[in-house]
Amino acid sequence: MDLDQQAVRYVPMIRDMAEHDRPRERLYKVGAEVLSTAELLAIVLRNGSQGESVLRLAERLLIQFGNLPGLARATFAELMETRGIGEAKAAEIKAALEIGRRLVASAPEERPHVSTPDDAFHLLKSEMMFLEQEHLRLILLDTRNKVLRTPTIYIGSLNTSVIRIGELFRAAIRENAAAFIVTHNHPSGDPSPSPEDITVTRQIVQAGKLLDIDVLDHIVIGHNRFVSLKQRGLGFDR
Repeated sequence: MDLDQQAVRYVPMIRDMAEHDRPRERLYKVGAEVLSTAELLAIVLRNGSQGESVLRLAERLLIQFGNLPGLARATFAELMETRGIGEAKAAEIKAALEIGRRLVASAPEERPHVSTPDDAFHLLKSEMMFLEQEHLRLILLDTRNKVLRTPTIYIGSLNTSVIRIGELFRAAIRENAAAFIVTHNHPSGDPSPSPEDITVTRQIVQAGKLLDIDVLDHIVIGHNRFVSLKQRGLGFDR
């Protein structure tokens, strides 16, 4: 092997980098918000694999899985199939991402107020947009549109033969909710409502009129985007 081939294959390790260029040292000096996602992930992973720096490993992971959303969706098995990632590193990645998710999801002491579809989306997006199965949740609201609870009612595809509309209203009555918003996610990332989504919405709205509980909206959550069926007039009277 000649020197040119060796140069092409050479990958500098963290110890070979100038101290001020190393991710951990940069974190100390300039703060986490300045670091790239790859640098932050490299700090979590701590060390690379044979012949590959931890920074290069982090960059490769982000490319392979489609950045942080892809890493969040990846299973332990999928992570461990990646060269350089064993059980310990997979656990470190999952733990770091879960801490971030919980931070985003944590609510202030005062109950949040939901008055728009955008409010509903931002309330639940961190918990729902990367789920691998469909989850149907309610945002139960009091008379001032303050959130009472956000219970999960169903897990699995929305299907009129499976969903019992009474289960949704039982949860609302139990909490003495004045109104609620239906939410569910599409694991594909595309929040476009299906015909089944529209049919279920229409049935829920009709039941709400009979029980005098306002069904304010049905929000379908995708990856960083959502659709309001109410805004589109799907399943709701215009």
